[in-house]
Amino acid sequence: MPKVKDTSASSKALNVIIYAVMVFSLLICIIPFIYMVSLSLSSPKAIINNQVRLIPKGINFEAYRQIFTYPNFFRAYGNTIFYTITGTFIALCMTILFAYPLSKTYLKGQKILMKMVIFSMYFAGGLIPNYLLISSLHLTGTRFAMLIPFAINQFNLIIMVNFFKALPQEIEEAALIDGIGYFSILPRIILPLSTAAIATVGLYYAVFFWNDWFNGLIYLNTKQYPVMLFLRNIVNGTMVLGDSSSASTDTATLSISIKSAVIITSTLPIIVLYPFLQKYFVKGLTVGSVKG
Repeated sequence: MPKVKDTSASSKALNVIIYAVMVFSLLICIIPFIYMVSLSLSSPKAIINNQVRLIPKGINFEAYRQIFTYPNFFRAYGNTIFYTITGTFIALCMTILFAYPLSKTYLKGQKILMKMVIFSMYFAGGLIPNYLLISSLHLTGTRFAMLIPFAINQFNLIIMVNFFKALPQEIEEAALIDGIGYFSILPRIILPLSTAAIATVGLYYAVFFWNDWFNGLIYLNTKQYPVMLFLRNIVNGTMVLGDSSSASTDTATLSISIKSAVIITSTLPIIVLYPFLQKYFVKGLTVGSVKG
């Protein structure tokens, strides 16, 4: 009995430590975000006097009004929504169609293809060869430049491959016995069982397409810019304005509010989306890592 009590006490102490680390990590992540929200909603006077902490002082929506009144802001937001939805759909389709055969170790060439995938994770052509390739395909200046070249990510592909390997082979054998053809097994049997992995990989792709701005800067025209690139240009402009020696104090402090509002505007949609996919996200990573 004393040993059981000691074990229970050590287990409780371990749980306390784990929860303390989790709370500390949560605070590290959430406090800067709350501070950005406070800066974006505070008045210039409160920012000048360094009165802004975690609660806004002198509620002021001028920073958001400045962002929303920028020309083509909503066009850029619509572009990002298009890139995120369409790109995620295309990427999921391509990743699933590539990962499913790679999960079958008995197929000829499976090991060679898997080695090629892993090799491409560590060695890439670089910026200039990629630009020459996309330019030779006549994708520059089109929306497809943000979609097609990034349809398959090696890390996400490996997650899907490992998830498909974790599924019992007997399920497919039973489906074949029941008369389901080879081309129907994937959509009718495998995909309904892979909701967790699909949601996980889909979230990864959605975050990538939402945050991507550098490729838009290289390949797209101004009217095709995503919102991240559009907001980056706003931040660069306000940084120059705020740091200028001839800028007034109100203008300088407004630039700080605009930068904070830009951060909130660009990250909030993904933050709102994540809680709905959290349970699939955790399950997908866990099951997808069973086999390697």
